[in-house]
Amino acid sequence: MALIGLAIIVLFSSLAILRPIVTWHHPNAVDLTKFKNAPSLPFIHGSLSESHIMGTDEAGRDIYARIVDAGRVSLTVGLLASGLSAFIGTIIGMVSGYAGGRIDDLLMRFTELVMTFPTFFMIIILVSLLGPNLLNLIVVIGFFGWPGKARLVRGQVLSLREMDYVMAARALGASDRRQIFIHILPGIMGYVAVASMLTIAGAILTEAGLSFLGIGVQIPTPTWGNMMTSAQSMFILENNPWIWLPPGVAISLTVIAVNFMGDGLRDALDPRTRIE
Repeated sequence: MALIGLAIIVLFSSLAILRPIVTWHHPNAVDLTKFKNAPSLPFIHGSLSESHIMGTDEAGRDIYARIVDAGRVSLTVGLLASGLSAFIGTIIGMVSGYAGGRIDDLLMRFTELVMTFPTFFMIIILVSLLGPNLLNLIVVIGFFGWPGKARLVRGQVLSLREMDYVMAARALGASDRRQIFIHILPGIMGYVAVASMLTIAGAILTEAGLSFLGIGVQIPTPTWGNMMTSAQSMFILENNPWIWLPPGVAISLTVIAVNFMGDGLRDALDPRTRIE
């Protein structure tokens, strides 16, 4: 299942990177003569340049080209927001677990305070205040995604700092920096990698939800979320499924694929799950 997930992510990523090559329409090209056209196959309903394999939207824009182009935005938000939250969570968790005492109490109370916030509503408020653009989305989503990772890292650091090899390094006079970066950090990277992989799915869903509400990446830049806004119309929902169904399927497949990869990575990095 992890390999299937990897194949899906590689497919979407490759299409996004090669968008000028694998599409034959510009994602923002408007053609009002092809208003809400149903899907048409190349060389059956016209030439390649005139066909729309996923149909067109309310402005006559090619949905396939917009799906491929939107993948760049959605995947970028997922990867960078997850990376930012992993960086913040790892730093806070390591400092808290290694330092202990009052520093540990202070950082954990702050972490618990952030965890009590209604995250989605706070993201909506901050994005509205800062402005709905790609950078602000990444920063805000990443900032609210770190508490869980901080607690995970802290727990692992508390365990690893009492291991024999770390105590031996401490007895031999190893500095705090050497103990952290040489002996402790490698031991927690597997857990951070798995948690970050699963966070990508959450970041993609959050971006899609914000864009669906109109406070994410703004039109005409396509994202899977803002392409779903057409589903707010009951007429389109019932009579033009090719407008809203492809972005919904893209979101679902990406989230499922990332979760499959996270489960596979967890199994690969945890020796207790291996069967002799």
